[in-house]
Amino acid sequence: MNRLFCVIPCYNEEEVLHETASRLEDKIRSLIAAGKIAEDSRILFVNDGSKDKTWSIISELHEKSELFQGINLSKNMGHQNALLAGLMTAKDLCDAAISLDADLQDDINAIDAMVDKFLNGADVVYGVRSKRATDTFFKKFTAESFYKLMNALGANTVYNHADYRLMSRRALQALSEFGEVNLFLRGIVPMVGFNSDVVYYERAERFAGESKYPLRKMLSFAMEGITSLSTKPIKMITGLGVSIFLVSIIVLIYSLVRHFTGHTIPGWTTTVLSVWAIGGLIMISLGVIGEYIGKIYLETKNRPRFIIRDYIGDEEDVEIANYTYKR
Repeated sequence: MNRLFCVIPCYNEEEVLHETASRLEDKIRSLIAAGKIAEDSRILFVNDGSKDKTWSIISELHEKSELFQGINLSKNMGHQNALLAGLMTAKDLCDAAISLDADLQDDINAIDAMVDKFLNGADVVYGVRSKRATDTFFKKFTAESFYKLMNALGANTVYNHADYRLMSRRALQALSEFGEVNLFLRGIVPMVGFNSDVVYYERAERFAGESKYPLRKMLSFAMEGITSLSTKPIKMITGLGVSIFLVSIIVLIYSLVRHFTGHTIPGWTTTVLSVWAIGGLIMISLGVIGEYIGKIYLETKNRPRFIIRDYIGDEEDVEIANYTYKR
């Protein structure tokens, strides 16, 4: 029988955690009763340096039932690192792990279909939104533009897929071979390969609390993904530079022709506009190149991506994990 872990990164989720735990417990117990997963399957919460009572709630849940386990990171490491911490802990303890957010927007009923596809041979099963009926026009437009922009700039992702997915043990082992400090799991997981499949679901409204991904963070996340996975922006800058150089040659020839035919007219406006336009392009280009240099700087340091302070779970699981941090 296959042992399943549900991995849920949490940051200031005290308002939703009890409800999330209750619904997931019902779902896991129904799968156990149906004989689809092992009785020692677990729900693993990862506390990402929350400032509220998130960790104390996780501890209470564990005391009430061995179904719940918890990881407490040493500080806030960010969503992607917290998720990785949970997955890298689960990889030696389970046959498959499902990652999902704590806000109950991911339809947990899709877990049944994910498990079925895993049992039929899929190593990775992506949870993909079928539609965005609950989103505002602005949210829908920005979210869909996010995926299109990512793919257009070379960061290949699964369209309308976030971090709701199932990964088999061997897929998790393969993921552990990726040593990037700058993490963007939505782009890295497809690189793992193996057999993959898709489960479609409708995303619900957030049960309580506030979104942890406002527009500012989404833009930052997009930049992180693009510069972590693709060099296409640098190639685009090279192409832009060549184009401007060709235009400058045409302008030079035009200026010489005007000069020798006696039609030279002072062009203060066009000169100023040209200086500002080229200056702006230079600054943007330097900014993009700087992003890549910054990534190289962080990668060469090879700092740990997460540090675990506490791990509460089955005695045997804690023994197998047995670490203070993993890279």
